[in-house]
Amino acid sequence: MNTHWQSRNMPALRHEAAYGDRIVRCFVERPGSMHALLEHAVAAHGQSDAVVCGDTRWSYRQLDVEVARIAAGLAAHGVMAGEHVVLFMRNRPEFVATLFAVQRLGAIAVPIGEREQKPGLAYMLQQCGACAIVVDAALAERVPDTADVPALRLRIVAAGSADGALSLDTLGAGAPPVDIAAVKEQDTALLLYTSGTTGRPKGAMLTHLNVAHSVQHYAACMGVRTGDRSALAVPASHVTGLIAVIAAMVHVGGAIVMLPEFKAAAFLQIVESEHVTHTLMVPAMYTLCLMNPAFDSAKLGSWRLGGYGGAPMPVSAIDALAERLPGLTLVNAYGATETTSPATMIPPGLTRGHADTVGVPLPCADVRVMDDDGRELPAGETGELWIAGPMVVPGYWDNPEATLAAFTGGYWHSGDLGSVDAEGFVRLVDRKKDMLNRGGFKIYSVEVENTLMALPGVVEAAIVGRPCPVLGERVHAFIHAPGVPHDDEAVRAHCRSQLTDYKVPETITWADAPLPRNAGGKLLKRALRDQLA
Repeated sequence: MNTHWQSRNMPALRHEAAYGDRIVRCFVERPGSMHALLEHAVAAHGQSDAVVCGDTRWSYRQLDVEVARIAAGLAAHGVMAGEHVVLFMRNRPEFVATLFAVQRLGAIAVPIGEREQKPGLAYMLQQCGACAIVVDAALAERVPDTADVPALRLRIVAAGSADGALSLDTLGAGAPPVDIAAVKEQDTALLLYTSGTTGRPKGAMLTHLNVAHSVQHYAACMGVRTGDRSALAVPASHVTGLIAVIAAMVHVGGAIVMLPEFKAAAFLQIVESEHVTHTLMVPAMYTLCLMNPAFDSAKLGSWRLGGYGGAPMPVSAIDALAERLPGLTLVNAYGATETTSPATMIPPGLTRGHADTVGVPLPCADVRVMDDDGRELPAGETGELWIAGPMVVPGYWDNPEATLAAFTGGYWHSGDLGSVDAEGFVRLVDRKKDMLNRGGFKIYSVEVENTLMALPGVVEAAIVGRPCPVLGERVHAFIHAPGVPHDDEAVRAHCRSQLTDYKVPETITWADAPLPRNAGGKLLKRALRDQLA
C-alpha cells in the first residue's frame, strides 16, 4: 500500500485469490454484494434521504419498498438470477430503484447511456442476450423490434407508456414478494459497455467484489461519509455516476441528489437548496460553474468534497475554487470502466501541490508502468499503465479474445501512457493511440492541452494530429472558449513561451459548442479527427 494512505487509518488489508489466477490486496471487512449495500443502509439510515429528484424524495425505507415491488414484478414475468436486464433511462429515481431490484434477484444490470441510438442498442442487447429492458418512454422508439433481438422478451416503460410495453409504475402490483437472491462476491453484478473508440463496444463485467472495493476506497480515501449528499450531475448509466455517486452514497447512507442534466445555474441552485456536500464531475463542469454569474451569490458552504476526473483540472480553476470556496476540497480520481471507477486518487489536501498528477494508487490498487515488450520501467519513465487490484474487472462478457488482449496476469492494460515518480504519484501524458508523431518527434497531447487551458476563458482544449504527407502529423488544436476573441497568433505565442517549438499548434479550430464527449465526459478525439478529415 502506498505510504500516503497509511496515515489515514485504513481498514485492515490482506491478500486473497480472485478470479482463478489473481492474487489481489483486499479489504478484510467489506460488503458481500451490491444488494448488501442497500440492506445495510435501510437498517441503519431508514428515515434518511436516499434519492432526491425534483418533487420526488425517497427515504431509504421508501426506496426499499420500490425496489421490492419492481423485483417482484420482474420475477413474476420470469426474470431469473444471472439474466441481463438493460436500464435505458435518463437520470431519474426509477433508475436507482430498478438497479437495486435487479440486484435483489441476483440478475445482472446493464445500464446504457441515453445517447445510444438504435443500432448500438441493438448490438448490446444481442451481445449480452438481454431478457428485459426498462426504458424511458421518450427513448422507447430506439428499442429494436423483436425480430432483431429475439431474446428480449420483456419491455417495461418508465415515465410514460409505449405500445407493447408494461408500465414500471404498476409493475409488481399484487405480485408475491421475492427473497433476496444469494450471490457470490465474484459473480457479475453489472455489465457496462465501454465507449467503443475502436470497433464494437465491449461489455466489462463488474462484480460484487469490484463494487465493494470501489465504494470502500471512496469512503476511506476520498472521505465520503454518513450524511453526505452527492449531486448526480453525470449520467447514472456511466461508471462514475453508478459507482462514485450512487453506490458510494448507498454504502455510507448518503443522499443521491439527481439532476436530469447539467446546467451550471440549475446545478448551483441545487447545491444550495439541497445542501449538497459531494460531487464527482469532469473539470469543465467546475469551470462552467466558476464562469456562471450565480456562483458568487449562491450559498455553497455545504459543498466540501469536489471529486474530478476524465481530464486535467487547470491550476487556474483549482486556485479560483480555493479562493471562492475555501471549504471545498478538490480530489482528482483516475480510473475507468474496467477499474470500476477509481484506481488512483490524490490524498485530500495535496491537490494543489500535485495538480499535474492523478494522485497515488489506492490502497488495494497496483499500478505499473510497462514498455511495449511488457517490461516494467523505472520511476519517472513513460510507458503504458497496467492496473491490478480487486476493483479490476475479470474481463469482457462473451469476448475471450478481447479479454486475452487487454489483461495479463490480472493487470489491465489501460491504454494510457504515463509515469510513476519516486513518491508514487502517477502522471498521465496521453492515450497511447492519441500520441502525435511529428517528423519523428513524440508529442503528448495532454502537455499541450494543459498549456492551452492556462489561457483565460478557455473551457476546453483538445490536441489532435492533422495528417501531413511530409511530417506524418502536424499539431492541430480545438479550443472552446465562449466570448474569447479568436486570436490564433496570441495562442501560438503563449504556447511558444511554454513549449518546445515542434509542440506549438500550427492550426486552430475555435469551437462555438462544447467539444464532443462520451457519457463519462472523456473527449471523443476520433470525432475531432473526423471533423478535420
